[in-house]
Amino acid sequence: MTRMIFINLPVADLNRSIAFYEAVGAVKNPLFSDETAACMVVSDVIHVMLLTHAKWSTFTDRAIPDAHKSAQVLLCLSEDSRQAVDDATARAATAGGLADPTPTQDFGVMYGRSYADPDGHIWEVMWMDPAAAAQGAGALEPAGA
Repeated sequence: MTRMIFINLPVADLNRSIAFYEAVGAVKNPLFSDETAACMVVSDVIHVMLLTHAKWSTFTDRAIPDAHKSAQVLLCLSEDSRQAVDDATARAATAGGLADPTPTQDFGVMYGRSYADPDGHIWEVMWMDPAAAAQGAGALEPAGA
């Protein structure tokens, strides 16, 4: 079996969150979804599990932080172009998310923006020139530097 990642996120309104993630390109997998959780397929190996607060609490007794006020993780997805980064951010904003809760990053050969979902979870969206990626971090310089 291919190694996969399942990102578990607590959400206040499951239906609103399903609609948001569908709007940014994820597909709901009904085989692993019910009234307490939804499995949103981002790619063959990336799945986002949206969990009601009640469902979340069955996995941990730790408090659910308010992601609008604090951040524990920044999730990052790659795109095929700078335009695709801008398009993803625009789709998220149109679907009820917040565009650019973190600063835009423009290193010339790498470009990134971000959005927050309705619960405040931050997703970074980035593009990197494949030739620059092959050179490693040394190829990354802020645009205009």
